[in-house]
Amino acid sequence: MLNKFTIVSVLAFLFCFSVVAQEKERKSRRKKLSKEIVIDSVITREPINPLAPSKAAFYSAIFPGLGQIYNKKYWKVPIVWGAMGAGIYFYTTNNKEYNRYRDAYKSRLAGFTNDEFLTQNPDGSITERVTLDGLQRAQNFYRRNKDISLLVTIGIYALNIIDANVDAHLLQYNVDENLSLSPHYKFNEFDGTGNAGLTLNFKF
Repeated sequence: MLNKFTIVSVLAFLFCFSVVAQEKERKSRRKKLSKEIVIDSVITREPINPLAPSKAAFYSAIFPGLGQIYNKKYWKVPIVWGAMGAGIYFYTTNNKEYNRYRDAYKSRLAGFTNDEFLTQNPDGSITERVTLDGLQRAQNFYRRNKDISLLVTIGIYALNIIDANVDAHLLQYNVDENLSLSPHYKFNEFDGTGNAGLTLNFKF
């Protein structure tokens, strides 16, 4: 009877020890798996040059389009050159026409009859292809167009500088702290399964 009791006690002790050991092992394994594994993506960036926007603006001020070349926005260079060239062309053309009519107007007022807008007839008479009032109106017209062309050209020049400066700022805009993308794995304690996924964090 004593031997049976001893054997039962030993078996019960071993069973309890085994259950406790298994429970500890299971808790230890669950604790290890419950830790979230996060792998952050490593992004290497070129060092920020705070003087880059100033340099780009300075280059564009010296020669339009040079700041865009500095920013490696080569496709903008033909646009800048084309716009500047068109502005200079219209200014030059209107200025030339204005000078033509102004010189003829001054010549008429001085009493001369040899300007390009007068035609000498075979009988010695003179025909006015453009009257004195017409010369004055033409001067006003081409002066206004010349001034508009000059303002537009200056505006294009200023926009060229602003564009180079803004582009240089945007090229160095750093979003590392506000935008992150990382994979993760997490053990679900309720059903004992693992969950894998991708986390995207964006801060405004």
